[in-house]
Amino acid sequence: MKKKAKLMAVLALTLVVSLFMAACSGNNGGGNNGSGNGDDAASAPPATDELVEIVSWDMPQDGDPAKPYWEQVFKDFAEKYPNIKVEHVMQTLTKEREQFMTAVVGGEQPDLYANAFPDMESYIDQGIAADITELWNNYSEKDMFLPSATQAATRDGKIYGIPNFMYVTGLAYNKQMFADAGLDEKEALKDWESFGEAAQKLTDASKNQYGYALLGMDWADWFFEYYVWQAGGDLTEQQEDGSAKLTFTSEPAVKALQYYQDLKFKYKATQKNVVQSLDENTNDFYQGRAASMIAASNWFGGMVSSGMDIENIGFSALPPGPGGTSPAQVGGAVWIFNPKATPEKQQAAFTYATYLMSKEVQDGLLQYQMDNGIFPNLLNVRSDVDASQFVEGMPQELIENVQAAAGEGRLEYFLKARLSPYVVKAVQEVLLDEKADPMAVMQKAQDLAQREVVDKYNQEVKK
Repeated sequence: MKKKAKLMAVLALTLVVSLFMAACSGNNGGGNNGSGNGDDAASAPPATDELVEIVSWDMPQDGDPAKPYWEQVFKDFAEKYPNIKVEHVMQTLTKEREQFMTAVVGGEQPDLYANAFPDMESYIDQGIAADITELWNNYSEKDMFLPSATQAATRDGKIYGIPNFMYVTGLAYNKQMFADAGLDEKEALKDWESFGEAAQKLTDASKNQYGYALLGMDWADWFFEYYVWQAGGDLTEQQEDGSAKLTFTSEPAVKALQYYQDLKFKYKATQKNVVQSLDENTNDFYQGRAASMIAASNWFGGMVSSGMDIENIGFSALPPGPGGTSPAQVGGAVWIFNPKATPEKQQAAFTYATYLMSKEVQDGLLQYQMDNGIFPNLLNVRSDVDASQFVEGMPQELIENVQAAAGEGRLEYFLKARLSPYVVKAVQEVLLDEKADPMAVMQKAQDLAQREVVDKYNQEVKK
């Protein structure tokens, strides 16, 4: 029987900005790796006695608490596969995308690289991520990966990467605050209206307490897009020819923006400063000032290390909107391969990646985290890896809710990197002005984005 770790706050509270960057970029060295046991055909070493050398950008940062574990994994792989020599490279902590693209342009793309979900679309289009469909189809453990984990690396039935790690977003809430307000959790989270009324009931200025920490700062579209999905739509559409169509003024998008405005002015259930930082939002939740907030499944360690009781943390898919569903955003990273590498190098890199992502290695990581008091990510890319078995006192309901939220996961809206400022400005306008008309605001944002971004993008696509 596995020894279980006590839930104790042994890690310093990590800034939410850092959590966000790690969640979105995925370039955290080997620290979230885990698939393939290395014994099937696709994971076998190249059929040659010759040494194959590959470069992998997977060296953990010096401050990574799991670095000793990954260094041991590197040694174990070298012993098991003596014909594959891996050069482990440590990536920068900032401007990691720029560093990678500089290597690509300079002809020095690594053989293996942990790439963020949002960048996969662009990298596939640019030919930066190799097509590994044949290797993947011959891999006996491919069905052990969650469909939502492989989604970002799939295009037209082809596979362009192996899942590295993932998270899912949902609504985190303070169970005690809900109970103190006499609220039934399931009823409160039934739909938008029920949640608005519950958040209003949870707001009490005399206690410096409010119902929902709404994200209105410069990343506002990160969470806002979820509400558009719940209303049955999206902010953009990718056409068959690859061009983009804006849907800012669609009924779902306008309804979502109206709901945001209602949370602030009708229900009066948000923080006073709706453009405060995500750090401030999160701190309000940790300290019991905010009863709920959107959070990612790999943020629970920060909650516990801040003093929250894990048994008092609720997590759920967001309350369904007019669309009748509550899809969540999944994020994370995918191992991608150099398309210009030789077949031998690609096979060697695949062998190495599947070893890192094996159940054996991933369980070993959880064991190491448990033994060293490190709170794990509760969502794994593999369906046969259960983090709850490595943490004492973990509510099974919490694990189940995280997994359920991932069942209806979606990637962020098409062209988000270019269109984000336009959506953010629209969100902020209705949050700061009670009289602002959501439709008019979205029309203005769409017209500007069309002229400045989409027209130019579509011209490039059609060349």
